[in-house]
Amino acid sequence: MSEAPPDPGAPGPDKDALIADLRRQLGAAQSEIRVLRRRLGAATPVETSPAQGGLLNELREAAPRKVEAPANVAVKLGRRFDLWRSPVLVGLVMLLLTGFAVDAGVGLYQARALREARQARLMLENTAMRSLYVELKGISYEPDGKSYRMTLFLQNVSPAGPLYVMLNAVAVYVQAGMVWQQVPSRPAEGVSWGVVKLVDGYTFDVLFTPDVANWAELIPGYMHVRIQSDLLVSEKAQPGNDVVERRTPYYVYLKPHGANDEDIKARSKSTRTPPIFIPMPPH
Repeated sequence: MSEAPPDPGAPGPDKDALIADLRRQLGAAQSEIRVLRRRLGAATPVETSPAQGGLLNELREAAPRKVEAPANVAVKLGRRFDLWRSPVLVGLVMLLLTGFAVDAGVGLYQARALREARQARLMLENTAMRSLYVELKGISYEPDGKSYRMTLFLQNVSPAGPLYVMLNAVAVYVQAGMVWQQVPSRPAEGVSWGVVKLVDGYTFDVLFTPDVANWAELIPGYMHVRIQSDLLVSEKAQPGNDVVERRTPYYVYLKPHGANDEDIKARSKSTRTPPIFIPMPPH
C-alpha cells in the first residue's frame, strides 16, 4: 500500500492489468478496514449502566399483563352473603341486641332510683333540721358540789307525723387554754339512750362534771363550755337507709361551784346576780 499507483496515462502495462491491480489493492484496503473495526470494537465494548439496566427492568415489570380472576371467587362471595342468612348468626345478633337493651334499661332504672333516693334523703334532712326543734332549757347545780344537771327539750313541729329519734350520749367540753377538753357526762336517773317516738315534745336530763384545771376564763369568773347533742332522725320506726344525723352544738359560760358572786360582779362591773350559765350563739 506504500507504493504509488501507476499513472494511467503513462506508458506501461495495458489497461486491463492496471484495473485488476487497482481492484486487488481496493480489496486489501477494505479487508484492513474490517480488521481495524473489529479491533476497535473489542477494545471499547458498549457497557450498559446500572441505572439504564434498572430502568429497563422496571419498564419490563410495569408492562401490562393479562391477569385472570380465579374461578372460585364467585363461589366464595356467594357463600359469604349466605352466612348472614344463617339462623345461628341471626340468633346471636338478636341476643347481643337484647343484652344491650337490658343493660340500658337497668342503667336508667338505677339512675332513677338513685335520684329518688337522693331526693328522699334531702327531704328527710330538711325535716330533721326544720321539723325537729332542740333546745337547751337550763343548767343547775347538783348537790355533790361539783356536777351539773342540764335539761334538753325536743319537739316535733312537723304535721306529717311522728319522728323517731335516736338519743345518743351528749358530749360536754370545757376550754382549757386553746383546746377543748371533754369531761364525763351521763344520762340522769330514768333516762336511757335509745329510740324515742316523738309526737309532740320530749324532755330529758344529762349530768356532767367539768373537773378541769386551768380552764379558760373568757369572761370574769366563768368557764367556757361546749355541749354537743348528736341525734339520729327517721320518719320510720324500722328505718333502712333513711336515717339522718342531727348535730346541735351549744356554747355557754358556766359559773363554777362555790364562785364568789360579789367578786364576779366587781370584775364584770355588773350589779346583777351572776347566773349559773350564760347561753351563747354557736361560734
